[in-house]
Amino acid sequence: MPSSIFVRIYGGILLVIAAVALLAYLFIQAINEQRADSYRESMATGIFHLIALGISRQQGDARTAWLAEASQLMDSAISIVTPAQHSFSDDERTRLSEGRAVFHSNEEQNFADIYSRVPGRDELYIKTRMSKVSEQQAKALAVFFLEELGHYPGREDQRIQELQRYFPYPVLLMPLQKAGLDRDQHSRVLRNEVVLVLKEGSGTRNSSLRIVAPLPGTERVLVLGPLYIFDWMPMQLVVMVALAVLSIITVAAYFIIHPLERKLKKMELAVQNIRGGDLSARAQVQGSDEVSRLAHAFNGMAEHIQRLIDSQREMTRAVSHELRTPVARLRFGMEMLADTEDGDQRHEQLQLLDQDVEQLNLLIDEILTYAKLEQGTLALRFEVVELKSLLERVGHETEALNTGHRIDVLVDQPDAQVEAEVRYLHRILQNLAGNAVRYARSTVRLTGGVKGNAAWVRVEDDGPGIPEKDRERIFEPFARLDDSRTRASGGYGLGLSIVQRIAFWHGGSVEVSQSADLKGASFTFRWPVKQSLRHARRQKTSADNTI
Repeated sequence: MPSSIFVRIYGGILLVIAAVALLAYLFIQAINEQRADSYRESMATGIFHLIALGISRQQGDARTAWLAEASQLMDSAISIVTPAQHSFSDDERTRLSEGRAVFHSNEEQNFADIYSRVPGRDELYIKTRMSKVSEQQAKALAVFFLEELGHYPGREDQRIQELQRYFPYPVLLMPLQKAGLDRDQHSRVLRNEVVLVLKEGSGTRNSSLRIVAPLPGTERVLVLGPLYIFDWMPMQLVVMVALAVLSIITVAAYFIIHPLERKLKKMELAVQNIRGGDLSARAQVQGSDEVSRLAHAFNGMAEHIQRLIDSQREMTRAVSHELRTPVARLRFGMEMLADTEDGDQRHEQLQLLDQDVEQLNLLIDEILTYAKLEQGTLALRFEVVELKSLLERVGHETEALNTGHRIDVLVDQPDAQVEAEVRYLHRILQNLAGNAVRYARSTVRLTGGVKGNAAWVRVEDDGPGIPEKDRERIFEPFARLDDSRTRASGGYGLGLSIVQRIAFWHGGSVEVSQSADLKGASFTFRWPVKQSLRHARRQKTSADNTI
């Protein structure tokens, strides 16, 4: 079924957009999963590195007690494991050796196991199973950091710089007055409390958290942060995905529209070639869309124009040739008439001139009839015709020529009715019967009938017949198989061409064969019985194409 250009372009782009949207969603999900894992590991690395440092300083029962206290602070059980108890990939081993945390997520049970290597003890790792992040864990981070700084009195700033690489956010020591706290938060810090300072913004990138804890024995505070909430749609990712989506849609639209553009260019080239005089130029377009159908219609029009021009040229040459003989006879007759003084001879010469004029009239009539049938559109008025009556009428007209031939009319279905243009159907039978009489020895037979949805008429004779190799050529305008015999019989070579064109306008065909009974030529014309239906369908198709 032919496809609409609108459906092709709109539907194609719609499918591309849907596919690209799905791919973009899957891509963003995959990228964000990696980003989220990286974010969680970077946020967890600092605190678990501090816990690992604290464990590395403990031995025996003290370590057990320290782990219990750390577990209570973290609100999650912390244990020590060995590499034999858990397997890690090479990449995870590398990250662990660098002091980074490693996540093993279990999405079905909604928890994650976090591992970190104990510094100086390659065979020991700490393991923490966490199912949520809470305010208590944020405060525990400050407690662990302060404990670590307690081992470096007077060198706190230097130690912070050494640990900064484990934290994805700033870690600073500053005077309490510069920490940007309100009165309540300031009071709580003075009471040695850890304060969480939340800054809410219009989006995730503008919302942050700072952890402020007093440094014992000083007027300074430890400030961790700001810690930004994970941004699922950062501007860089949005821009990257948008550019990728636009690029894919642009490329897809090009491949959807470019074939149509290429077909239009082929049509434009064909039009330019025809305008330049190359009537054989055609638009080499394949497909079933509107542009392809337009190209096929254009090619059909070009073929019709070429055929009309070729036919016109051939007819011009043939008419020039055919007119020479009667015109020459007229000129000769007029000269003879001028030189003749005898009344009887002048009368005889005038009769010959009148015959030549009549031949010219007949030739012109044939040429006009053929030209009318050859034109692009022909107004036909189809009506119901009784086939037997028409055949008998042509039979009587042929007998009236007094040729001495027997004219047989046979109709298998006496009440057969067909739809046709009466004038042109009569012309077909008249031309075929006239040809048959010229070449028949003694008998001409006219038959007809209806079989299924097709009507047919046949004209046969007992003459010499038509060689098989010449059966196509006889329908060409002014074609003659035996020029001298045709001229002697009064033909011009247009009769069968007219028959073929009438058959074309009736949606039928003319077949030439050898008569099975009479052994001469047999011409059979077949056409659809219901011409009105065929004509209505043709008009509807033309109207649809115009729309």
